[in-house]
Amino acid sequence: MDRVFKLPATTFIGGKEKRLPLREILSRLEEAYCGSIGCEFMFINSLEQCNWIRQRLEPPKVKQFDLETKRLILARLSRSAGLESFLARKWSSEKRFGLEGCEMLIPAMKQVIDKSTEFGVESVIMGMPHRGRLNVLANVCRKPLEQIFSQFAALEVTDDGSGDVKYHLGTYIERLNRVTNKNIRLAVVANPSHLEAVDPVVQGKTRAEQFYRGDNEGKKVMSLLLHGDAAFCGQGIVFETFHLSDLPDYTTHGTVHIVANNQIGFTTDPRHSRSSPYCTDVARVVNAPIFHVNGDDAEAVMHVCNIAAEWRATFHKDVVIDLVGYRRNGHNEIDEPMFTQPLMYRKIRTTKPVLDKYADKLISEGVVTEEEYKQVKDKYERICEEAYVAAKQVTTIKYKDWLDSPWSGFFEGKDPMLVSPTGVHTETLHHIGKRVSAPPPNAAEFVIHKGLERILKSRLEMVENRVVDWALGEAMAFGSLLKEGIHVRLSGQDVERGTFSHRHHVLHHQNVDKATYRPLCNLYPDQAPYTVSNSSLSEFGVLGFELGYSMTNPNALVCWEAQFGDFFNTAQCIIDQFISSGQAKWIRQSGLVLLLPHGMEGMGPEHSSARLERFLQMCSDDPDTIPSPESDTPVKQLHDINWIVANCSTPANYFHILRRQIALPFRKPLILMTPKSLLRHPEAKSSFDDMIQGTEFKRVIPEENGNSNMRKLIFCSGKVYYDIKKARGERDLGEQVGIARVEQISPFPYDLVKAEAEKYPNAEICWVQEEHKNSGAWTYVHPRMSNLLHREIKYAGRPTAASTATGSKHLHLKEQNQLFQDAFA
Repeated sequence: MDRVFKLPATTFIGGKEKRLPLREILSRLEEAYCGSIGCEFMFINSLEQCNWIRQRLEPPKVKQFDLETKRLILARLSRSAGLESFLARKWSSEKRFGLEGCEMLIPAMKQVIDKSTEFGVESVIMGMPHRGRLNVLANVCRKPLEQIFSQFAALEVTDDGSGDVKYHLGTYIERLNRVTNKNIRLAVVANPSHLEAVDPVVQGKTRAEQFYRGDNEGKKVMSLLLHGDAAFCGQGIVFETFHLSDLPDYTTHGTVHIVANNQIGFTTDPRHSRSSPYCTDVARVVNAPIFHVNGDDAEAVMHVCNIAAEWRATFHKDVVIDLVGYRRNGHNEIDEPMFTQPLMYRKIRTTKPVLDKYADKLISEGVVTEEEYKQVKDKYERICEEAYVAAKQVTTIKYKDWLDSPWSGFFEGKDPMLVSPTGVHTETLHHIGKRVSAPPPNAAEFVIHKGLERILKSRLEMVENRVVDWALGEAMAFGSLLKEGIHVRLSGQDVERGTFSHRHHVLHHQNVDKATYRPLCNLYPDQAPYTVSNSSLSEFGVLGFELGYSMTNPNALVCWEAQFGDFFNTAQCIIDQFISSGQAKWIRQSGLVLLLPHGMEGMGPEHSSARLERFLQMCSDDPDTIPSPESDTPVKQLHDINWIVANCSTPANYFHILRRQIALPFRKPLILMTPKSLLRHPEAKSSFDDMIQGTEFKRVIPEENGNSNMRKLIFCSGKVYYDIKKARGERDLGEQVGIARVEQISPFPYDLVKAEAEKYPNAEICWVQEEHKNSGAWTYVHPRMSNLLHREIKYAGRPTAASTATGSKHLHLKEQNQLFQDAFA
């Protein structure tokens, strides 16, 4: 054992020594790898990165801290534990999802932030589940304690919204980091009880901040994600988010993940909640190093946090800290854990808290005295008591105090009911049209696919004829916003070309790999940037990412397109928990646009329906309340509703509704049913005259050739209009049946529907849709039209069904013919 060996170049245990006795070699290796830190990194396929980690784990005395740092750890730990004990005393029967058993999370987060600030980070965006959230808000963000304590009281709210429970709320704080003496911005993003759902939202918000700051390497803005052990391995969104981490248009250049590992999920043991050895194994797929650390060894935790922050600053890749602790109470403070884990909780009851352990260690080392330790605890206790007294004087609360993404200056000085015009100059349309119809200028050697040459040629012909199809109308909406300095981002599966090969926003050189040209990026020398990016094959993750992106800057048009509308429900959690209810719960506006290809075209049950009825069912307007017919009522309706749902039938209306997203003096999500067959339908074209100055979005497009003697007035929405119109022509019923299109379904255009119906007082009113009766817009429009018109509203469409569409082409055509018969009966 005392024989001396020469140390290989692959180890750093020797420090400055080149030879060591075997006994010392074993001792140092045990010190590095068999103590409170266990590191997984050998799967990383970079020798440089592996050696970098070894250099920070193996050298002797590498984990030692100076006296000042030890005192700082103690102070931070005492605040973390002190807040939990204070809350437990004052509100013993309230759910707060405390950190007891994992109190080192707070010093760990603060250390990661401090170290990252040293490396130049100025903004940290955090996402986390509910456990420990109040402590993070108080001791990491330094949210005023009286604001937190007042959330425990049933106080009146003075602003709009329905609010959320205290352990879901977010915040935004700008403050001085006392350790580094640098200003830092901290944001905790609001999160529902869907534990990991906030992960991609944080990444999107981080990416957007980096983009608008010109932080192309992620040196100034970073994300910090907290996880629970059971959720980290159990929720698929974690995997989806990890797979965005190195994609060019989605990377945030490294995220620090901290797992608050309680070694239990509610009542479920790890052996029943995962098949892998560790809850962190999902991180291995992106070569992220994983540091398992004993949460009761305060200095080991600090050492790992320093390594993690430096790793992120050096390699701009993800890193995981697995903070292995326990949960002193049940899932919440009024839950009884002994029902299901009696042995574990018997052991926990006899386990000394980490604060006491670390205090004893420092007292025995002579770093602090017992009196000094008591003073540290008593000081924070006084701070809490003073805040508690101040909170009792608070009589109301404001939801806006918990806003995680404030838009400085956006609402100030604006008329809240004034919508900017959406029409543009004819010259602008011509310029954009010609640019998106042309190959790269001054690049004769750029070889374009022959089929694309034909598409570009036909586009140019349309521009010369002053008409647009769907793709050209979209390009003109995007291009005109770019001209006005509005950043446009389009993201989703295959969006660069378009699922239906209609968009072609990225042209590819046919002979040179990776040589591309993006026409919309080359419209004007001083235009805003345009981002179009094919995403990973993910809905939940990517839609969450784009939502986070849209929260950062109100003066940007952020669009997510589903490959088919049918696939949006993989992201249902983001839609339900964040988009539809985000403003009501968290006072957080978003102008995110969802483009959902929708239409019954005989393509089967998974390529037909974007489930329009689900979005309408979640609209917050009351069918029994008809708004008064005033000039600003349409804007008030938009202001008051939670989101906008539309099914446009013309490229001009599509153009206007996209531009209206920016023209509004506030922001609302826009749910758009987009076409498939209409992309090339010869009648689905619009004239420049419908897009120039003085024109606007048409909420309802009336019957053009109606007469007062018509026997029937059909209301419909979207692509089915062209089917009905064709069938009407074939039956020669143009003089008898009128067809009006409801383009904006929600908020419902009461005024225009009423005006259209009053033109034909003797006509039978019928709603026609191609969807089944328990789908589509019928259940939304029927009560509203009935209350408005006080006339019988008949239904024509497919009967109720469990599936969205038939898989049989024959049956599809049979259903379509029956629809026409019912419509014209």
